[in-house]
Amino acid sequence: MADLFEKLLINRGPLGTHSKAAYGYFMFPKLEGDISNRMIFRGKEKLVWSLNNYLGLANHPDVRKADADAAAQYGFASPMGARMMSGNTVHHEQLENALAAFEQKEAAVLVNYGFQAMVSAIDCLVDRHDVIVYDSESHACIIDGVRLHMGKRFVYPHNDLANLEKQLERARKITEQTGGAILVITEGVFGMSGDQGKLKEIIDLKKKYPFRLFVDDAHGFGTMGKTGAGTGEAQGVQDGIDIYFGTFAKSMALIGAFIASEEQVVDYLKHNMRSQIFAKSLPLPLVIGAQKRLELLMGRPELKDNLWKIVNALQSGLKKAGFDIGKTDSPVTPVYLNGSIPEATNLIIDLRENYDIFCSMVVYPVVPRGVMILRLIPTAVHTMEDVKYTIDVFQQVQVNLKNGKYKSDKIVPV
Repeated sequence: MADLFEKLLINRGPLGTHSKAAYGYFMFPKLEGDISNRMIFRGKEKLVWSLNNYLGLANHPDVRKADADAAAQYGFASPMGARMMSGNTVHHEQLENALAAFEQKEAAVLVNYGFQAMVSAIDCLVDRHDVIVYDSESHACIIDGVRLHMGKRFVYPHNDLANLEKQLERARKITEQTGGAILVITEGVFGMSGDQGKLKEIIDLKKKYPFRLFVDDAHGFGTMGKTGAGTGEAQGVQDGIDIYFGTFAKSMALIGAFIASEEQVVDYLKHNMRSQIFAKSLPLPLVIGAQKRLELLMGRPELKDNLWKIVNALQSGLKKAGFDIGKTDSPVTPVYLNGSIPEATNLIIDLRENYDIFCSMVVYPVVPRGVMILRLIPTAVHTMEDVKYTIDVFQQVQVNLKNGKYKSDKIVPV
């Protein structure tokens, strides 16, 4: 018989195994100063491409004032208690109504955290008679929610519509016997690869199969579509999304999220989502801060225009320079390179220490062995000079990689 703590020490997990060596640099790094395109890392200014501050709202003066005023007036204790019991306010309801209208849905419900809410919503929506069908590259919050499901679940290869149809056929046969329903889950914009979910094609399959569509549009809300209402708007199929999920953690640079759908569905979620029934309501400064952010998101289209100016310049420049950025058709910009994990480690050190660029690196097991991704997140506060400098540096880094510079034990800063 083993002791639980001894087991944890023996099996540290894929990231925990490297915790001591990587802490403070590759994992849990400290970026200091105002959230922007340039911040301080280990005492030195870096050009930062790792923050989901898409519209640059994190330090917008109107946002900072709204946050400060709300905190001064209400403090972070108000309202106390769970929303259902004692934590409801007119501000919560006003924000929900505004979000529902923006997303062209009948109603919306605020939730405290995106990850937590997605897990809880999936658990709430389905029972053991139902079948879930989901995209293989779905975010971890979707995967964890699906794991809670006591019924059947089928996964289809990323954006593979032919395979999705096969899974829907399997699901239909099962639900015809169980009397259950089918829930299809995908993302509007996939946060690692940057490509959009094939929402239009998935919705077209409703003509043949009886299912409801749940879309996690964390990276699409605020960035995609004419008004920023998301990927459904961008593809012209917003009305075909049965349950729309958006988070404040990306374009709105805040904590919190929401789910929008038909009024009866939202009412059901409000009264059955355990993560909200048994959790304290969102503090008023966050709710009022979100109202201001939504106001700017809807009323200041130049914010999204500035974002896409940077996105288009960065992505077209990278492709012109010969880089592989995959199939992205969103602001998320992955740069695919070939190399080992030690090479990836040294490459990141070189970027941060010698070129003053801070971006995220993705390696195995997230991607196949021998592949590395430099993941760039453009924002409205980046500049064209930032774009040019980054592309120039990446060209030099790619030469270094091909010449074997990163195979050495350690890159020494210049």
